[in-house]
Amino acid sequence: MPAVHIDSSGEGPPLVLIHSLLTDARAYDAVAATLSGRYRLHRAWLPGFGPSPPLTPDGSPDLFHLAAMVSEAMSETGVEPDAAVLGNGLGAFIAVAMAIAHGSDFGPLIVANGGAVFSEDRRGAFSTMSRLVSEAGMAAVVETAVRRIFPEEYLAAHPEAIEDRRRALLEVDPASFASCCRALHAMDLRPGLGSITNPTLVIGGSADATTPPEMSAELAASIAGAELVVLDDCGHCPPLQQPAALAAAVDAFLTRHLPR
Repeated sequence: MPAVHIDSSGEGPPLVLIHSLLTDARAYDAVAATLSGRYRLHRAWLPGFGPSPPLTPDGSPDLFHLAAMVSEAMSETGVEPDAAVLGNGLGAFIAVAMAIAHGSDFGPLIVANGGAVFSEDRRGAFSTMSRLVSEAGMAAVVETAVRRIFPEEYLAAHPEAIEDRRRALLEVDPASFASCCRALHAMDLRPGLGSITNPTLVIGGSADATTPPEMSAELAASIAGAELVVLDDCGHCPPLQQPAALAAAVDAFLTRHLPR
């Protein structure tokens, strides 16, 4: 069984979707409803999420380890080698690591709400979440995590999102979540950015407090030829908050970069 489970649906050029630390592959449901008529979608479940087996208890993977796990699962599942790869949040950082280490194995790269390195104060949030989850399970971070996904204005207008995210987060394997937090805390992808040759689109959210738009701008400026799109009033998870805008930006980019 692959370490990363991949669900596939739709017809057309291949597109791999990798979710964030604070969601799972179901976060792409609305995007899939729009794009599955135009693309063959391969939704990856990171280790410890949904049907993917958890990381080993003593494992402390870095982003490149996680990137290799996704790349291997793509190969084992028969994902086409020219597939585009889209990641959000943790998935975005994994996608960048994949482009650095395995860029010749796939086609266009789309980075939604990511970057290359966190500031010292933002690193501290991952240390805190890792510690809390290790001590008391996923329930210890649910409230904080929900507010890292969405801006407060969005939550005020969509209170149902709080309970929906709470249910999803409580299903995650705590040890795997804590390991991913440690990988994000240690992350610094800057040394490898110059080696990326995949056509690249970087998407940021103007209201994202977790990976703020300046991180997206810095990443785009560091990858040769990368394009940058910032979604107005969008927080950390456009697949949930602005799926139509995300799908439109992705489709416009891939129309120019994926063979049909």
